[in-house]
Amino acid sequence: MRDTKVVKFGGTSLADANQFKKVADIIHADKTRRFVVASAPGKRFPEDTKITDMLYSCYDKASKGENFDSEFNAIEERYNVIIKDLSLDLSLDEEFKYIKASFAHSAGRDYAASRGEYLNSIVLARYLGFPFLDTVGLLYFNESGEFDLDRTISTLTPKLATLEYAVIPGFYGSMPNDTIKTFSRGGSDITGSIVARAANAQLYENWNDVSGFLICDPRIVKDPKPITTLTYRELRELSYMGATVFHEDAIFPVRTMGIPINIKNTNHPEDPGTMIVSQTVDSSKYVITGIAGKKGFSAITIEKDMMNSTVGFGRNVLRALEKSNLCFEHMPSGIDTLSVIVNTDSIKGKEKIVLDEITTRTHPDHMEIEDNLALIAVVGRGMRKARGTAAKIFTALAQAKVNIKMIDQGSSELSIIIGVSEEDFEEAMSAIYNIFVQ
Repeated sequence: MRDTKVVKFGGTSLADANQFKKVADIIHADKTRRFVVASAPGKRFPEDTKITDMLYSCYDKASKGENFDSEFNAIEERYNVIIKDLSLDLSLDEEFKYIKASFAHSAGRDYAASRGEYLNSIVLARYLGFPFLDTVGLLYFNESGEFDLDRTISTLTPKLATLEYAVIPGFYGSMPNDTIKTFSRGGSDITGSIVARAANAQLYENWNDVSGFLICDPRIVKDPKPITTLTYRELRELSYMGATVFHEDAIFPVRTMGIPINIKNTNHPEDPGTMIVSQTVDSSKYVITGIAGKKGFSAITIEKDMMNSTVGFGRNVLRALEKSNLCFEHMPSGIDTLSVIVNTDSIKGKEKIVLDEITTRTHPDHMEIEDNLALIAVVGRGMRKARGTAAKIFTALAQAKVNIKMIDQGSSELSIIIGVSEEDFEEAMSAIYNIFVQ
């Protein structure tokens, strides 16, 4: 189906009837946009509440045996207003009745959350005149709750081959016992990628309220430049470190097929957006492709003489973390020192247990935990060929009077990770952006 585009629309793109009309114009403007993946209605204005959050709140009350009529009525109203404003001959009364009864009988939080996409897809399918294709029995998770791509593709591909067009709800699939299982937040991106893989699409368009990726967070840097082309690997680095335009796991289904992803803006469809590709010969206008970062990290620093000649030292440190069910982010080291960067929330309340376990296994000379760290990733395929990239970063931070707590650079030279105090985070991001872009 190489003449096929799979298009996914985010919550803000489908928040109300006016947005539905924009979405319909986009789809009807290109006949190759055959399979549409829909999110639940998002915020209509900054103070609004997403339907998914409304469903979670409603179900929480239901699961406690409390009256949830008011909350459920508000959810019904959101959909009925969209239906009315679109002048659709459609009633969701039977669906509402069934969902409400399921809430009362503790159908589960995953089921509750999934109904946002389910109902919105029914409405969008009727508005577009497309068939509605539910993902239950088509997108599969295994007994462990892990997504089963092979089984899904073997079922979904022949089903799509029988359809010219379809609207498909994002965010969920089914477990072997036929219960609903959802992806993590932003999981409709993943559904779109899966559908693109199953359809062997020529392009996966991901529509939301931004015109692609920006080099830096616009809440930190005013009017940052856009990123026109991004590789899968660069996307992974930036998404993991806080860039939230596109779910980082959504690249995996399409990557092996080489299907490009285009991040587009529903409110400005004429904007080119950002193309995400497996590899590119196009060089970025700047040495770096993007900068991303986030707060909330802690560093466990371990000092021990002759650490470098102690066989199994690093393994024993990681075993100590594993015993407390902790993952690590980075592990920069020197001859006699080693630092392990972990998420602060994950280690909270376990500090003494972890330190005692490391002490038992490694007998360090000194050890401490430092909180309130932020990590910044400077990412770019062009850094490998550019001399002095690291020097420019360090110069920018020095001029901004930002103290560097940690440095970690992968062997691929695709990214440089810098640790700074949380209080210096925004200043550091701005300084790095300005030295490369301004």
